[in-house]
Amino acid sequence: HVQLVESGGGSVQAGGSLKLTCEASSSVYCMGWFRQAPGKERAEVGIIDSDGRSPTYADSVKGRFTISRDNTKNTLYLQMNSLKPEDTAMYYCAALSRCTLWVGYASYWGQGTQVTVS
Repeated sequence: HVQLVESGGGSVQAGGSLKLTCEASSSVYCMGWFRQAPGKERAEVGIIDSDGRSPTYADSVKGRFTISRDNTKNTLYLQMNSLKPEDTAMYYCAALSRCTLWVGYASYWGQGTQVTVS
């Protein structure tokens, strides 16, 4: 059982940046970020495996968001730049059973951190 704890959310103006952090209780091969806006289903943001060489992103965040990880700290990051109001959502960190960009492969979830862009 993996425990995941996100931090770093907040409120920012459009065009601004935020960096989210997810601390895992143990090492995880594949980790990802997902988000859920009010009234919408949880959606993929991006995933990264333990090598960290080829993250995969949803089209909506490509070129603006960057996923990285520090395996020595069991920590996952999400750098979000050029934020838009439509990026407003609760952001969740997840450990995936398979390293494919699909919410259905998430095995463990964090509690989420809110990002609001105005």
